[in-house]
Amino acid sequence: MKHVLSALVMNQPGVLAHISGMLASRAFNIESLAVGETDIPEFSRMTFVVAGDDRVLDQVRKQLEKIVTVVQVIDFSTRNYVERDLMLIKVRASGTAFSQVKELVEIFRGKIVDVQSEQVMIEISGQESKINAFVDVMRPFGIIEMVRSGRIALTRENIEVPALQANLDRSPVREVTH
Repeated sequence: MKHVLSALVMNQPGVLAHISGMLASRAFNIESLAVGETDIPEFSRMTFVVAGDDRVLDQVRKQLEKIVTVVQVIDFSTRNYVERDLMLIKVRASGTAFSQVKELVEIFRGKIVDVQSEQVMIEISGQESKINAFVDVMRPFGIIEMVRSGRIALTRENIEVPALQANLDRSPVREVTH
């Protein structure tokens, strides 16, 4: 079973390496990882997809919570949430194939972001199943290259971050050690 976890972390050099190294050293496989700054520049949000049973999920969460630079860990499996993946894909599309690809892009609510003489680049976002379905319909045209962002997610309800202000008030900011 796949689980989506989110960790609010201090935005410092080495945090990503520290967390991914810790998970790897304990043999947890990260299937997807997306990291980005939040609305508060001192913090980043890391969204993980890990495979395993509830015991594995519990261990990953506990290990993340032990890390000094991790402010909060959220397990999305018990919450109502919205998730998205982003993909850029280059597909062969010349002549009549271009109009077919264009029509499929519209059906999947994607966007053509670059056109060359023999290929198009498409941007598409949505749930993993939608992205996978789009890849499947593009295969017959010839996929040249593709890249996916990894999953991002937010809960629909507001979640309090009790340690947020305390972490903002810290001075100086602690450095990550391995």
